[in-house]
Amino acid sequence: MQRRNFIKSAVMGSAAAIVGFPQLKAEAASKMKITKIRYYSAPGYNKPLFNQARGIVEIETDGGIIGIGEGGSKDMIEQCAQMMIGEDPFRIEHLWQYVYRGMFYPPGREKLHALGALEMALWDIKGKALGVPVYDLLGGATRDYVECYATGFKASKAKTEEERARDCIEAGLRAYRIGPTGGNGEEPFDFYDNVKKTIEFSKRIDAAVGGGGKWAIDLHTRFDMTDGLKICNGIENLEPYFVEDIVRSENPGVYKTVRSMTKVPIAVGEQFGDRWDINELIENKLIDYTRVTLPNTGGIGEFKKIAGLCETHYVGMIPHFTGPLSTAALVHTLGSSSPSRCLMELGGGEPERPAYFNEDFINFKNGKLYLNPSPGLGVKFDPKKATFVMEVTEKVKFPHPYLKSPDGAIHAW
Repeated sequence: MQRRNFIKSAVMGSAAAIVGFPQLKAEAASKMKITKIRYYSAPGYNKPLFNQARGIVEIETDGGIIGIGEGGSKDMIEQCAQMMIGEDPFRIEHLWQYVYRGMFYPPGREKLHALGALEMALWDIKGKALGVPVYDLLGGATRDYVECYATGFKASKAKTEEERARDCIEAGLRAYRIGPTGGNGEEPFDFYDNVKKTIEFSKRIDAAVGGGGKWAIDLHTRFDMTDGLKICNGIENLEPYFVEDIVRSENPGVYKTVRSMTKVPIAVGEQFGDRWDINELIENKLIDYTRVTLPNTGGIGEFKKIAGLCETHYVGMIPHFTGPLSTAALVHTLGSSSPSRCLMELGGGEPERPAYFNEDFINFKNGKLYLNPSPGLGVKFDPKKATFVMEVTEKVKFPHPYLKSPDGAIHAW
């Protein structure tokens, strides 16, 4: 018995030493506290869309481990960060519930985006402290890689969209995504005319890539119900991989009607946040793919819960792109989940590699994204190459009360 225990201890100690985090360090790490949270803006990125924000978050602990996240606006990061100072970074779900419910009013999508950035950094801390990649914390790898599709294809030297689509598929990506014709200039948008043009454009792209679901189309919520359905029914026989955002997103229940009037695979969700935004669309099988993404859902844990819903109801996941670190986090999340289908969007057909992250924080080859086995999210951040915005070191001065049940679980106040 003593010999068996000695061997077990030796093996565990050797494994921990290999990844650079001894077992004692991991035990000590579980008692860490959050001491500082910093926020940086991404240099050169000025797109004023909170749901595609690329601010960088650093969460520092008294154990010397710093986690990195991405997303959120200054004001929302500041409010959420003040609630996390002094807390245990290992209690990720507890902290999520506290920040989500702690100000009484359910968070809007702007706050969810900030919460998602901070929660992402907590997973990074935990992975680094334990010496394992985030996908191992989430249950381990479920796939060898995540397939990708491209919106645009920068590597192509082609002069036509049809040729770019063909180059994209030949480079190993699963599908090429197009948008409807018109609507990007000062000319008034002729709905009737662009319905016909979009159907013809889709036919040309389908022929260029050789069919087989190697293309998809995003209608950008640009059309009303009648015109959106005309396009769907006009391209149904071409069998696109998916048709996205057929109608506006404010009233998800309208997809009961859409679903009954077209057979194309429907994708919805890039404008949504947590599971309560999209659960009825999934549960009622009104869509075939969710487009929810990180950090917009409110974090990795919330995304995993949506992944469980999707698996239960045979709905695929094809998250919208946001920032480069969020893309890397999605590989960990989708790479440890089992929805019916997985596909990730790459703007321009390749992942971004900003100078403030290490070159190998993301592993992309032959049109596919592979899991990064480095501890945490596998990211190293150089703050000297970003723009410092603020630092939070003190807890919120006017905390709202929150309710705990006898077992310590947080309830809405």
